[in-house]
Amino acid sequence: QVQLMESGGDLVQPGGSLRLSCAASGNIFHINRMGWYRQAPGKQRELVAAITSGGSTDYGNSMKGRFTISRDNAKNTVYLQMNSLKPEDTAVYYCNAEVWTAWDRRDDYWGQGTQVTVSA
Repeated sequence: QVQLMESGGDLVQPGGSLRLSCAASGNIFHINRMGWYRQAPGKQRELVAAITSGGSTDYGNSMKGRFTISRDNAKNTVYLQMNSLKPEDTAVYYCNAEVWTAWDRRDDYWGQGTQVTVSA
């Protein structure tokens, strides 16, 4: 089994910054893609950012230029630096990881979510 532990969600003022972290632990052979998704009340879950083990990144359109995803492969940890936060960034942020637990077994795992609230 694999667990994803998220941290860093908080209440922040518009224009502020936050850094989210997500550490994967458990029976891990290799993690390919790690990323962050978010879901605001009444809206569908959407991609925030993702990064492969090789460092290739992908961002949601409204996050480009404000958010930066990074990763420490040795620690199985992914980070999301969020700058210039806006009220519309308010959501629950979920960590996601594509994990190989054996050479022939790959599954998607999700964290429990961390709340980010942007408000004055």
